[in-house]
Amino acid sequence: MSLQPNQAIEVFYSYAHEDEKLRDKLENHLTLLRRQGVITGWHDRKIGAGKEWQNEIDTHLDSSQIILLLISENFIASDYCWDVEVKRAMERHETKEARVIPIILDSVDWKSAPFGRLQALPKDAKPVKKWGNRSDAFLSVAEGIRLVAKELAVSS
Repeated sequence: MSLQPNQAIEVFYSYAHEDEKLRDKLENHLTLLRRQGVITGWHDRKIGAGKEWQNEIDTHLDSSQIILLLISENFIASDYCWDVEVKRAMERHETKEARVIPIILDSVDWKSAPFGRLQALPKDAKPVKKWGNRSDAFLSVAEGIRLVAKELAVSS
């Protein structure tokens, strides 16, 4: 990964549309990182009218330095998330072109998945929906992403 000094790290959100509200909440918790120029975020809802959605997704999936996999039963059940986004994300992770971070939204069998060996967020891979206060869960996620973004910026 080659970045210019002070260049924001691009973050790609891979998620099932049924989890859009949780993705929005996570994005809100990452706002300070965006405002500080640490990260920029991208997800498929940012595709403009008239653009080819597959090309846009591929472009951002191939250019992002951090790929967040928002893990839930909906994500695991999504053929597109699994067959396209997880496959490409893990290819890029293996070649050290990107860092893949599983974000565990809900209790689901994920540990034997291709990303199951990766350190997940929030802390202890406790699903966001299991936290008494979801803001605490998303704070844990934001802190973890901040550390990874800083690490990637320094190593570039």
